[in-house]
Amino acid sequence: MIVDVSKDNLAFFSALASEARLGIIAELAEGERNIKELAAALKLSSAIVTRHVRQLEQAGLIRTQMVGRGGSIQKLCALSGMEYRLRLPERPSEARSHYEVSIPIGQFTDCHIRPTCGIASEHGFIGYFDDPRCFLDPQRVEAQVLWFGQGFIEYKFANFLSARQEALEIEISAEIGSEAPGWNDDWPSDISFYLNGVRLCQWTSPGDFGGRRGALTPEWWEVNQYGMLKSIRINREGTFLDGQCLSPLTINEIDLSGESCTLRFEVPADAVNVGGLTLYGEKFGNYPQNIVVRTYYRPVGPADETVKRNSLGVM
Repeated sequence: MIVDVSKDNLAFFSALASEARLGIIAELAEGERNIKELAAALKLSSAIVTRHVRQLEQAGLIRTQMVGRGGSIQKLCALSGMEYRLRLPERPSEARSHYEVSIPIGQFTDCHIRPTCGIASEHGFIGYFDDPRCFLDPQRVEAQVLWFGQGFIEYKFANFLSARQEALEIEISAEIGSEAPGWNDDWPSDISFYLNGVRLCQWTSPGDFGGRRGALTPEWWEVNQYGMLKSIRINREGTFLDGQCLSPLTINEIDLSGESCTLRFEVPADAVNVGGLTLYGEKFGNYPQNIVVRTYYRPVGPADETVKRNSLGVM
């Protein structure tokens, strides 16, 4: 989850400025707790813990619900997310126009996969385990988690750039992990990312995570719980994964002239670590988002067009 460093998020940062509240977060990282359990673990009174919980809840760091347990009604607390990223303010000169597309993980347009594999919505499984034919089930559009051991899955989305707009940068983000039987935090997998047929980079997922429940994962789901939010940026300087340059490939080497673009996630058979792939939707895992693609651009005026034609040797 991305948190902007701004006055709008003062409550978020203030909530972290307390040893007691950090202790509550540490306890909830191990699983859900009620007020009494938190008070006992931190050696504080229930009244003090209640105040701290209220502040964490107002900051969006935890969520609470009243549940019946042991013949009484209790306030059960859980973390809202497991990973946060700070986004520093952009300089005014860096403010850029962009198009954003949110792609549900079930709306893929092509795939070629090998088991283990499967699809599930937030309410239940779609089709059968380890049967690639389930990826052709019409109900696949409802998917909130999908997984496969080897192969690829591909998404086509609209390219909204006009002839008078020049792409400066493309950002792709998704919650993703490996695919192990059940779950295994130590299960590396080499995952490649493609845009319009061009291989952008490869990332080795360290595992298929399930040691604690995902912030959004439904209660009925009992195996892997969440992935890692990965962000790929392609601009004029190269291709970056989570801010680290992995390839000299620039945005100018990708054909963006068509009405649509194609995004592919692949675990090739000849990879060093063939550990599968799991994609999480907005109602599974730790991040309330689909696959998000942002295309940053600048308008191209008549003077810019002349410079661009001259740079290409066109008079």
